[in-house]
Amino acid sequence: MTLLQRWRQQLPPLAQRARALPPPPGGLRLWITLLSFGFVLAALVSHGGQLLQLRLDLQGWLWLLLGVGLSLVSLVANGFGLGVVLRWLGLQPRWQPLLLDYLNSNLRKYLPGGIWHLTSRVQLLQEGGAPLTHPASTSQSLLAVLLDPLVAAVVALALVPLGGWQAGLAVVALVPLVLLWPQWLQPLLLRLERRQAARLGLEPAAATAPVIPGYPWPPLLAQLVFVLLRFSGFACCVLAFELQGSLEWTGWLAGFALAWTAGLVVPGAPGGLGVFEAVLLLRLGMAVPEAQLLAVAISYRAVVTLGDLLADGVARLDRRWLV
Repeated sequence: MTLLQRWRQQLPPLAQRARALPPPPGGLRLWITLLSFGFVLAALVSHGGQLLQLRLDLQGWLWLLLGVGLSLVSLVANGFGLGVVLRWLGLQPRWQPLLLDYLNSNLRKYLPGGIWHLTSRVQLLQEGGAPLTHPASTSQSLLAVLLDPLVAAVVALALVPLGGWQAGLAVVALVPLVLLWPQWLQPLLLRLERRQAARLGLEPAAATAPVIPGYPWPPLLAQLVFVLLRFSGFACCVLAFELQGSLEWTGWLAGFALAWTAGLVVPGAPGGLGVFEAVLLLRLGMAVPEAQLLAVAISYRAVVTLGDLLADGVARLDRRWLV
């Protein structure tokens, strides 16, 4: 028996033991949120005086303004990325309605629970006259909505090795690329579909075995563009505080990719609030002055939020002009 076969045999019992453990009071999401906010709050208290002394000149404010624009562009790219996922699954998206619906639903990720943007997208993909030429089934819409952020997270982790060996983290970050092969991706998506169907109040039977056409190269490339655009908005915040000389850009990209992935996949506050900032401080705090790094993290959160609001406003105005 090979090592891989032994690992496959041992994994189900380990998963059952993990599920048998009682959840912490209030739920895991609450504790992760509290720990993340507590860490960031401690950093704010520790470096509050230094933060108040930081000042941005006109060029710095222009960098932040550019960051807002790039954040908006990244959301557009992410909407197109969802369309690429839909085409890869054999569905035919109508690009303009899909993009507008995606931007309109994006703000709902900040609502408590962190699932309402997914709920609205699943519903939209099933409606007649929706952003598809033919409405998708419940299973197809769930699959597309789940595969979109999953591929984005895998792409972001694949950028972590650009920061160097990092005590073996570079190798670990590449492992999820293997999980995208159909023999691994299909059972993973089936589990995610069933779990998400229960969270969204859908029929458990709606999550059927997904049909995977192959390795998702087109979605990977589309999400790579999205993640790099997301990083470009973060880079504008680094340039605003003139920290580009503190670390090589590959190091900045690796730290951002890890923190952004954690904010996306770790259960916590909606929108990854607190989780992203905490991971960024933990990862880069030894290489970059912590007060300035905290200023970058806070400014990036403001830039991203403004980009989300602007995207929603642009989508609403576009809809009014189309009517």
